[in-house]
Amino acid sequence: MFPAVRMRRLRSLKLIRETQLSIDDFILPVFIDDSLKGETKKTIGSMPGQYRFSIDSAVKEVAEARSLGIKSVLLFGIPRKKDETGSEAFNTEGVIQRAVRRLKKEADSIVIITDLCLCEYTTHGHCGLVDPENGRILNDPTLKVLGKIAVSQAKAGADIVAPSGMMDGMVKAIRENLDEEGLTDTAIMSYSAKYNSALYGPFREAADSGYQFGDRSSYQMDISNAREALREVELDIREGADIVMVKPAIFYLDIISKVRERFDVPLAAYSVSGEYSMLTASSEKGYLNREEVMMEGLTAIKRAGADLIITYFAKEVAKLLR
Repeated sequence: MFPAVRMRRLRSLKLIRETQLSIDDFILPVFIDDSLKGETKKTIGSMPGQYRFSIDSAVKEVAEARSLGIKSVLLFGIPRKKDETGSEAFNTEGVIQRAVRRLKKEADSIVIITDLCLCEYTTHGHCGLVDPENGRILNDPTLKVLGKIAVSQAKAGADIVAPSGMMDGMVKAIRENLDEEGLTDTAIMSYSAKYNSALYGPFREAADSGYQFGDRSSYQMDISNAREALREVELDIREGADIVMVKPAIFYLDIISKVRERFDVPLAAYSVSGEYSMLTASSEKGYLNREEVMMEGLTAIKRAGADLIITYFAKEVAKLLR
């Protein structure tokens, strides 16, 4: 008790830091656009400093990330053509499949995670198949398609598949399909607690994944619910998820913390496009110090309990941590 105890002593010496960020914590999202050729890349207007890449330029981007010490990337594909069922998502010559094969040949020991969803590949932009008569998202028929996509991505060389559509039973269906094909070493990182957040707006431009009708409230989680997140995570673990995820991250630190306390499994958090764009815009206006707020936000995510952080700041932060 004061005056014998003075908490400022060690603060001034900077000896004690409970939470440390490491380059190993970060996963870099990469958008690959099949309509781009050569080594071109296209600016994402709502996410300054972020791009869609051609396959060739994506290889260069991943090589640069690897040179900074980043060990893992999360790939999103934008196909040249879309249809009602998202068939390009499981095409063996699809944009992600070709990109994964290139990266496996040319990138230096990078862990490749592939986003596994239909929204970028369908004309309607939803994460599941749609009943044409009433517009309902069809859960169980979608599971069969997700299994096909997982097998296609894994055969191309993906180390981890990441189902993001919040379909009930998706992890079980994917695990069964992978195992039936002998792809038992392919891991699953499930978007287990993915909220129906307003923070995804910039991503929909980045991935060309905006929906054409309705919303995603029937399959993504209500932003008001916390206990439901724990049920979702538990179900995914029982179905075979190797890594579980909370998305978004900074607005949902309480959920990350609750999941960390309840479950002893690897936990990822996705610091989403809206979080990136808000910080970027405010720093461009001079309202906030970009570097300081970036580091504070990412530290908060790790302090809450995340083992892995998917962030558009990955390269920027890696340069600071080297």
